[in-house]
Amino acid sequence: MKRIIIHWTAGTYSPNSVELEHYHYLIGYEKLPTERGIIHTGKYKPEQNLCCTDGSPYAAHTGGGNTGSIGVAICGMLGYRDIKHIGNYPIKPVQMEKCYELCAKLCREYDIPIEKSTVLTHYEFGKKNPMTTSRGKVDIMYLSSNPSLPSNKIGDFIRNKIFWYFDKQEKELQKQKEEGQKKLEKEQKKKERELKKQKA
Repeated sequence: MKRIIIHWTAGTYSPNSVELEHYHYLIGYEKLPTERGIIHTGKYKPEQNLCCTDGSPYAAHTGGGNTGSIGVAICGMLGYRDIKHIGNYPIKPVQMEKCYELCAKLCREYDIPIEKSTVLTHYEFGKKNPMTTSRGKVDIMYLSSNPSLPSNKIGDFIRNKIFWYFDKQEKELQKQKEEGQKKLEKEQKKKERELKKQKA
């Protein structure tokens, strides 16, 4: 996979069957507190988008940019028209944080650099590719968790947050690796002591 494209569903806080077909991952905001920010897995795996021109089924999330792209969507924004009319399903902060964290994991798993050309919103893709059906897409050009942020700065904000989570995950993995190494060394020393006792 070569990139991640981030969307909002323009639906409610729970993914419906159509949305599950169009995105690989969807972040909901269910009624139960334990389900707020839960990640739903779509019908198709990211690898099914490696080639979208051979007739095989795939997640059609970005017109003109599906091949090689992982589609991540935040459930919500039904009724959005503009920043003064955002509808009754504004994206919640917990959904965005889960999105950043998920994208960081995907960047590591698929070796995707966190750059403008490889981690971007559907809105940004449409701006860069005006000859595709993604032209004029509004997702994501408004963040209810940061409403003063202008639409042309949202992509950079999202990438910075993803990078923060990526760095945090790297440090956690390094810590686990070091702890695992210490455990192995401790076990090795224990075995050596036992061998010495047996020989004595």
